[in-house]
Amino acid sequence: MQTQLACQFMLDTLTAHLSPLLTYHSVHHTQDVMKQADRIARAEGINDPDLLQLLQTAACYHDAGFLNAYAEHEAESCRLATLYLPTFGYAPAQVTQVCQLIRSTRVPQAPTTFPEAILCDADLDYLGRDDYARISHLLLLEWLAYGHLADTANWVSIQRSFLGSHRYFTVTNRYLREPGKQQTLAAL
Repeated sequence: MQTQLACQFMLDTLTAHLSPLLTYHSVHHTQDVMKQADRIARAEGINDPDLLQLLQTAACYHDAGFLNAYAEHEAESCRLATLYLPTFGYAPAQVTQVCQLIRSTRVPQAPTTFPEAILCDADLDYLGRDDYARISHLLLLEWLAYGHLADTANWVSIQRSFLGSHRYFTVTNRYLREPGKQQTLAAL
């Protein structure tokens, strides 16, 4: 597996070709998910280099589908992973694992494996961070641009409902991010 090259290829592709209307699902989000997946995995005691590389790859490719589709983007992300990862030395079983990880990030998240739980927590890590307001505003702008929300009137209630139903799956994020998420929820 040439993880660094596979990820750099996708980051470069996202940078060059993602729509500027994707204010939330941008290359910055992908880079943040990669960083958080590594942080969470290491905090949870993951030290298997192959698993760490598969998590990084899945984090990097998890929203690649936005290059071609908004709805059902996870399926498109898997299609792109299946297309490109073999050229970077990924075996079919590794590509399958990456796709399983990517599919687990579909909201509402329901991970069935520990690596899936790590990636799901990395994907929505910001819900419990100090930069929640800034990042959620980027999502609001994206939803408005794509017609998923007609106006801002219901935004706070949507966020309140989402944060109220969301849960972190790893001990690390339940400890580190859940208190901040609860503060945000109370403020909403």
